[in-house]
Amino acid sequence: MTSAQYRTRQVPVRGGAIAIGEWGPADGPVMLAVHGITASHLAWQELAALLPDVRIVAPDLRGRGRSAELPPPYGMAQHAADCAAVLDALGVTRAVVAGHSMGAFVATAFAAAHPERVARLVLVDGGLPLRAPEGMTRDEAIRVSLGAALARLTMTFPDRAAYQAFWRAHPAFQASWSPAIEAYVDYDLVAVPDGFRPPTPVAAVGEDSVDLYEPNANGPLAHLPAGTVLLTAPRGLQNAAPLYSPAALAAWGAALPALAISEVSDVNHYTIVMAPAGAAAVARHVRRALV
Repeated sequence: MTSAQYRTRQVPVRGGAIAIGEWGPADGPVMLAVHGITASHLAWQELAALLPDVRIVAPDLRGRGRSAELPPPYGMAQHAADCAAVLDALGVTRAVVAGHSMGAFVATAFAAAHPERVARLVLVDGGLPLRAPEGMTRDEAIRVSLGAALARLTMTFPDRAAYQAFWRAHPAFQASWSPAIEAYVDYDLVAVPDGFRPPTPVAAVGEDSVDLYEPNANGPLAHLPAGTVLLTAPRGLQNAAPLYSPAALAAWGAALPALAISEVSDVNHYTIVMAPAGAAAVARHVRRALV
């Protein structure tokens, strides 16, 4: 899906150039859209189709998509610095900032570092610190929660059709496959001598994951802007248990008066942004944030 005046470009950052996708008019209100831990800017296609008058600026984060060759270190502070460099290069001083999954952690880090540049913060199933289950270390929790994604990053596929088949069988997408998801999947490949593979280095995912857990992820919450919205999915990465339990959300809601939490019905961690119903809910909140 490349509607809504879609274009791509690269802008300079530490160590090279970061790839970005843009949708919408160059003079429209700006939304900075930050994707998840192994995703790319094309995760925002459905949202862009619903907000054709909004200039959506979506980087491929360092170590992902066409920014995969950018060097480490990674981490939320570095991603936030890259996002600031993107806005600087485009001449954007202030934007609504939306982040999905790990992108929501990047968004809170960006808001903490650059509060004057955030018109409003929209977090999508992410941004609240994760906690390792009792009896499990943080590293063990990361391996359990991201095991399937980490395994995928080490796989080689003979052709694009094989990678599409892999994703079609994923529990999160079995009932939601679409041309937009197919384009997202096709983009997530680089050619290698024996076929194709995802471009994201496993080391990038490992380094970034540390910043998603307590206590590392708690700092930016002290700077959460008033009116921040968190949209949550009732089902998680494997279309089963949610990323945040109801008890955890209740506790965070009580602890963070700046945060308004709202569940989007009948979506999972992926389809809350990558399928029409989820994207429509996100779009409604972005519209309110733009007022």
